[in-house]
Amino acid sequence: MDAKRLTGVKASSLKYDLLTALSVAGLHLDARHQISVSRLLLLITARYNWRLDEFCVGQRDLAKMWNVTERTVKREIKFWLEHRLVICKRQGVRGRVGAYRLNYPEIYRLSAPYWQNVGPDFQERMTETNPVRDAKVVAVDFGQKAVSQDTPTPMSAKDPRTWRAACQRMQELHPEHYRNWIALLQFGSDDTQVLELRASNQFVAHYVQTHLLAILTEAVEATLGPRRRIAITVSP
Repeated sequence: MDAKRLTGVKASSLKYDLLTALSVAGLHLDARHQISVSRLLLLITARYNWRLDEFCVGQRDLAKMWNVTERTVKREIKFWLEHRLVICKRQGVRGRVGAYRLNYPEIYRLSAPYWQNVGPDFQERMTETNPVRDAKVVAVDFGQKAVSQDTPTPMSAKDPRTWRAACQRMQELHPEHYRNWIALLQFGSDDTQVLELRASNQFVAHYVQTHLLAILTEAVEATLGPRRRIAITVSP
């Protein structure tokens, strides 16, 4: 989600909807999620920097805020990362506090089954603001053998484990987009700053860059860690 939307016109309404989505999801899930989401909500309302789209709070301060030990804080942040509620922007090293941001597509996905429980107006707003809306899938025959609707697209054993994890996430959340377009991409390289993906032709590269970059970015950040720039090139 564009950070400008969180600080510009109608930003307050969008923030309230995000907090509502987190709340209703937490209350409908298990007790572990209820506690974790409650702590996350307190952190967001008290210390989230919407302009930078991140929170950067030390473990000692969080322990005081939640009335828990620092060990509990570490477990809580680990839980958020494992369940992809937040994404690490900067690792905390050498006394430097780590920075994290909310994973908006995951918050929308997690809360979507319960929007109607809040009300039709809330459901309508959330549908309109969903950062990764499943638009109509355009399927193009590039002369390749069609993949069955029920058969997962195979990935090369040469692909690094981290990229395979991102692909598996996209297969789960966006199977049609993945099958028709993203599966056509090949892993190029990853230097932790730029992730290069290679397309067989300019048409595929342009379509993915224009229509599916949000899906790619969310999966990469959720599985590979701090954000990378995704570059899609055309194979010689």
